[in-house]
Parts: sequence; structure tokens; C-alpha cells
Amino acid sequence: METKREFFLECYKLGIIKFGRFTLKSGIESPFYVDLRPLASDPKILKHLADYLLEMLPLDNFDLICGVPYAALPMATAMSLESYIPLIIKRKEAKTYGTKKLIEGIFKKGQNCLLVEDVITSGKSLIETIAEVEQEDLKVSDIVVVLDRQQGGKELLESKGFRVHTLFNIMEVCEILRTENMLDSEEIKRITDFLAGNKIHFEKERKLPYEEKLKLTSHPSARKILEIALKKKTNLIASADVTTTAELLNLAEKVGPHIAALKTHIDIITDFDFDKTILPLRDLAEKHNFLLMEDRKFADIGSTQEMQYSYGLYKISSWADLITSQVIGGYRSLDYFLNSGVVAILSMSSEGCLTDANYFQEALKVAETHPNVIGGVSQKSIGKSLLLFTPGVNLSAKGDGKGQQYNTPDYVFNSLHTDFIIVGRGIYKAPDAEKAALEYKIAGWEAYLKSI
Repeated sequence: METKREFFLECYKLGIIKFGRFTLKSGIESPFYVDLRPLASDPKILKHLADYLLEMLPLDNFDLICGVPYAALPMATAMSLESYIPLIIKRKEAKTYGTKKLIEGIFKKGQNCLLVEDVITSGKSLIETIAEVEQEDLKVSDIVVVLDRQQGGKELLESKGFRVHTLFNIMEVCEILRTENMLDSEEIKRITDFLAGNKIHFEKERKLPYEEKLKLTSHPSARKILEIALKKKTNLIASADVTTTAELLNLAEKVGPHIAALKTHIDIITDFDFDKTILPLRDLAEKHNFLLMEDRKFADIGSTQEMQYSYGLYKISSWADLITSQVIGGYRSLDYFLNSGVVAILSMSSEGCLTDANYFQEALKVAETHPNVIGGVSQKSIGKSLLLFTPGVNLSAKGDGKGQQYNTPDYVFNSLHTDFIIVGRGIYKAPDAEKAALEYKIAGWEAYLKSI
């Protein structure tokens, strides 16, 4: 393959960039005009373009490729053919007949989709496309672009937590053309002056720090976990998916100094005994200053949930600071959780889950208005009045082969505005659980500080 410079010059021969005076869609007069659609008419160039774009990317991160219509569609198709990553097609608008789909192709909820764009200017069309793709419960973390016009679009998307990979930018290609005597210094000055006066100005969406979150809540459990986060400088919740009392207490002792809460599944403890399991667990929680979060995921009518919560073998109401609950039973089903802060299950991290976009919106309405609810479990952003608990966080793995999808601390804090990360196997399956907990504590706190 020729060098990147040589490749651009081959592309340029097809007339992809013109210089002069051009009125853009926005009404602004520009000294250059970019149209990359001719690239699709040269199969050799299109193949080489796909190779160059793929070389910039961590391909193992993506389950799907989607081109932004229309110019990027042939580029995305070529990338799919070269990488064997499945292609999905986004329509400009949904069909008014048949399936009425906006996204065409075969995909599963929770999959990570790479977006392909030909040119980026303001980034607004990409933000709209991302929202439409995510409406199908797909995730977007990376965007690859052939040419950046350097008018602020790349920076806007990066401020929202997306990774933007660009093959060329306009000043880079202008310099190539100048050295080839295809563009004079006067034209370059006109372009430079134009770019300086036509940047897209934006304000980075601000994540509320814990101190401000404290001012927004009066619920004791919400206040407790925020106060712990600030005191211990941790936003880590360790998931204790173990099956014996000894394993549970051993894990709590090791990770306790580094966590804000320990998430339990108390019904999987095979040798459960309230006095031998819960009482020493509560002692450890007090010793290391962390909360107990029972991940019961209640999902029944209110009266049944009241009995499950307060009675029976586990007596959850007597010891759990936080509990998780589905909201499928409706608003009144959450009325009986009086001793704990409710973390509502708004979406799940498993591939193929049924918590679709409509369910998410309806569940969020309940969570935002119910006094017992302090936050939600979600892979999407939620309102600032609630605490966001994000599961499926892992520093090294993409998935577990059983449908679990992972995200990094940097991604969930910057893109989702997460408040607390939930880490399971990354800690309790680690050779040294204490060391792993410390690593996640540091990574989570650093990601939080960068996001505010």
C-alpha cells in the first residue's frame, strides 16, 4: 500500500476537495468544499480507504459497523467486507410502510457499534445519528471519520465522551497540496482565516460533583453513600457473587477499605445463617465504612415485595442500606421499601435484554418521582437528581461470553455521567481481590475527577 500522503493525492485526483467560494448548507461562505462521494466510484481507492480506517481502530471493541447516510455507506460497507464485522444500515428517516424500521440489519441489544462518517464539521448530525442508534439499545463509543474540517465537531463529540478517529484534517491535506504546488500560500491563508472565524463553540455538558449531588437529595441512604465517596475517595461498588459465608466475609474484609458499598446476592449463600452471615457482615461494613446493597431485583406487586423485603429467612429490611428493584410492578410497588434506598433497574448490561428504550423512559419517570428511589442501574445517562449506578465495568475485558457487556471507568463517567461503578468478576475473580479493588478504586476516582 502506498503511503498515506500518496493515497490522499490519488483521492484528490477524483475531485474530492475544491477551492474557491462555496455557500454551505448553513449559509456560510467557505473557501473550500469537500465531497468524498466520488471515492465510491474507484474500487481500488475504496478498498485502500477501508484498510486505512481499520488500521486506526481497536477492532476487537466492535460488534457492528454503521455508516452515516449517505456518503459514508460505501465506506462502511468496504470496512465490513475487509474486517468481517457485520454491517447495519441507518436510514435517513424511518420507512412509512412495511417494518417502518430506522435501523436495518441483524443486531442484538447491547452490541457496540462503530460509526463511520465521511466529513465532520459541527458534529451535530453525528450526535443525532448516535441518539437514533442508541434508541435501538445499541452502544456507540467510537467514530471514525475520513476528513475533519477542523471547525469544532471532533472536539464537541470528544467532550461528550466519544472517541473520534480521523484519517485526515483539512490543514494536513492543505499542507500536502502546498508542497505539491497545487495550492498557494494565499489560498492557505484564506482557509486558515476562515477556520479561525468559524469554529463551533460549545459548552461541555457538566457532570455534577458529589458535593452538589448531596445538596439535591435528602434521602439518608443517598446522603450516606455520597458522604462515603467523598471521605474515602471512592465510587466503587464491589459485587460479591460468592456462594458461602466464609467467601463473603473474606471478600468484604479484603475490599472493604476501597469500596463505597458491597453488593450482595444473599439468596445464593448456601450456608446462610442470619447470626453468622449478616451480623459479622454488618460489623465489617461499620469497620471499613461501606454500605450494604442487596441486589434482590424485586419484581412483584407491592404487598408481595413487602413480605419479601421484611420477612422470611433473610430479613433484608433489617440490614440492607440499598436494595435493587425492578419497576415493572408500577409506582405503588415501591412504596414498601422504607428502610433502604431503592436503586431502580432501568436497563441491564446483558446482551439481548428486554429493557428497551420505551421501558427505560417509562421506568425513569417512576424513578424520578418516587421518594424511596435514590438512583438507577443503567447503561444510559439519567437525570441529575438521581444517582447513576453502572454495572458491567471492567478494566480489561470486553465481555464474558455469556452475554455480559463491559465498559471502562473512563467511558461510563465521561459519556454516561455515572456516579458509581459496579465491578464483579474483575475483583472477586482476581488472584488478589484487595489489589484489584484498589486498582478499580483509583481508576474510578480518576475518571470521576476528569468528568467534573
